[in-house]
Amino acid sequence: MKITKYPQSCLLVETKGKKILIDPGTLKYKEEYFDVWNNVDIILITHKHPDHCNTEILEKISNNIKIYSTQEVQDANKTLNINIIKENDIIELDSIKVEVVHALHGYQPLLKGAKEINENVGYIIDDGENRLYTTSDTICFKNDYKADILCIPVTGYGLTMSAFEAALYSKEVGATLTIPIHMDNPAFPPDFKFIEKMFNKYDVEYEILENEESIEVE
Repeated sequence: MKITKYPQSCLLVETKGKKILIDPGTLKYKEEYFDVWNNVDIILITHKHPDHCNTEILEKISNNIKIYSTQEVQDANKTLNINIIKENDIIELDSIKVEVVHALHGYQPLLKGAKEINENVGYIIDDGENRLYTTSDTICFKNDYKADILCIPVTGYGLTMSAFEAALYSKEVGATLTIPIHMDNPAFPPDFKFIEKMFNKYDVEYEILENEESIEVE
């Protein structure tokens, strides 16, 4: 499984000959991304915020690429053809299964409309060898999800988990590799020293990827 990080929470997951794009957003978008994003099999959107859903770009994406997200994302983006999913659904892509899982977005008055979100979801991609779990923008909640690779926001600010919470969450899901995401919004900058301190304190194996950097997991 190959994972390439793009700005904010955008990930390109390549496995078993398939390409899955997650949360292509507006933050730090480059025109050169389009050719990559327009050459995938499916696109997964976690929620309606523009840093996760770049409507202008998605309108130009090939009709052969299926976009999956919630009814709320469809309602907010009338021009897009969304395949509607909900929590506990399974998306099948040949031998790959994508589980739609719960997520709970935090609220911050600075983030207009955040309190309206009620269909935020995460995804677990299972290729039979690895399980990659991208949580979306979520605060802590009780669950029993398990994954080998965890992609999780770490900036906190009441919107997502902090690095401390993310470290504990990583241990809870049993991840052998944690990839911090959601770190490109200048209004909510990451504290890299705190991330390092917390992840090291709780013996979390992690990799901070630069935008456009990839990592391969066997």
